Amino acid sequence: QVQLVESGGGLVQAGGSLRLSCAASGRTFSNRAMGWFRQAPGKEREFVATMTWSGINRYYADSVKGRFTISKDNAKNTVYLQMNTLKPEDTAVYYCASSLYSGTYSNPSEYNYWGQGTQVTVSS
Repeated sequence: QVQLVESGGGLVQAGGSLRLSCAASGRTFSNRAMGWFRQAPGKEREFVATMTWSGINRYYADSVKGRFTISKDNAKNTVYLQMNTLKPEDTAVYYCASSLYSGTYSNPSEYNYWGQGTQVTVSS
């Protein structure tokens, strides 16, 4: 089992920044794909960013490319999502996810473990 706990969400004005953290514990192994997803009210969960645990490969949704950065700290078993130039349409609950497999995946079905989510609200 892998436990994921997100933090760092909050209320920010448009143009501002937030950094989300995802602390992983339990049976964490190298080579697992890690991802960030988000879900706005009334909408389906959508892909935001993914990376291999090695950090070599990273992939972003077009809507956040150039504004968001996924990264990790191996020593802390933590994955981050740095979000800059935030827009009101970025408002959503953000979820961290871990796959049992290596690679970069944008489909939620490829992930086996999920955190509880953290709310991000961007005001205009």
